[in-house]
Order: sequence, then structure tokens, then C-alpha cells
Amino acid sequence: MNKFFILDSKQIITITMILFAIIDIIGAIPVVIALRQKAGHIQSGKATLVSTILMILFLYLGDQLLQLIGLDVASFAIAGSFVIFFIAMEMILGVNFFKEEVPESVSIVPLAFPLIAGAGTMTTLLSLKSEYETQNILVGILINMIFVFFVLKNTMRIERLLGQSGLNVLRKAFGVILLAIAIKLFRTNTGL
Repeated sequence: MNKFFILDSKQIITITMILFAIIDIIGAIPVVIALRQKAGHIQSGKATLVSTILMILFLYLGDQLLQLIGLDVASFAIAGSFVIFFIAMEMILGVNFFKEEVPESVSIVPLAFPLIAGAGTMTTLLSLKSEYETQNILVGILINMIFVFFVLKNTMRIERLLGQSGLNVLRKAFGVILLAIAIKLFRTNTGL
């Protein structure tokens, strides 16, 4: 039987949990809500689809793509850390660094990339590829993307549940966490 069609449930569970921790859509809820408030709405399906395509493409072509354009994984991760840094500063300080975007582009940048399918996710996929079978990684990606779509689709309900003061507290707290993630990503990839 073709090795591609053999799925390993243990690998799938491990991969799914690793990607869930890296994507951290639960932790990104305040960012998603802030983006939705800024843009008017977020195209959940488009953001999920673009994120899924980016992850699958990077799973298969990541190393070659980075080599083709003369980048290494560390440089890619550092670039992503800067975008995440500025998003975090917006959340903490309440200042707009990014010009107002139309909803279509907000669903792609910064939501699909780098928040969902960011540098951390991409480098994790390259690491997973060296340890696990590709078909199991694909299933792990798809499971995570179904959950991401569910969260993105329900941000208005989550927002109503938390209320404005709850959102403000969460936004500041997760802004600091996002800032720490950006700094860690930067330090890890610069050797500082």
C-alpha cells in the first residue's frame, strides 16, 4: 500500500497539538477583534483559506522558496517578528502604526500572515517535516484550520461575551504577550 495513505493517529495528535500551540488562535482573539473593529469585518473563510494554502505551500516548498529568494529561515522569522512587534505596540499603546486597510487586505495581512500562518508556524512546519510523515502534518494543519475558522467566525459573539472593559484588559494583556513573542522570535533568530 502507498505510504501516503497511511495515517498515524499518534503523529496526527502530536502535530495538531504542536500547531495549536504555535498558531495560538485563542491568544490572538483580542488581535482579531481589534482588526475586525478597525476594518469593519473580517472575511473568516478567506483568512482561513489563505492561511491553509500558505502552510501547505510552505510545508512542500518552504526550504526551496527561501533558498530561491536568498533567505534563510532565521531572516524570515525576524521579518515576521517585526510585524508582530508593531501589532503588539498598537494593542498596548492604542496607537495606529498601520494605515487603515480595506477589509479584504486585513483578512490576508496581518491576519492570515503573520498572525495565523506566521514565521513561527512556518519554521515549525519545517521542523515537523524532519520528524513526521507529510500526510500526518497535512491532517494536523486541516484540523487546526477548522478550529481557526470557528474562532474567526464567532469573534462577534466572543466580543459580546467579554464586553468592552473585558476586551480592553485582554487587548493590553495579550499585547504584552504578543510583544514578548516578537522579542523571543527576534532573539532566537539573531542569537542575542
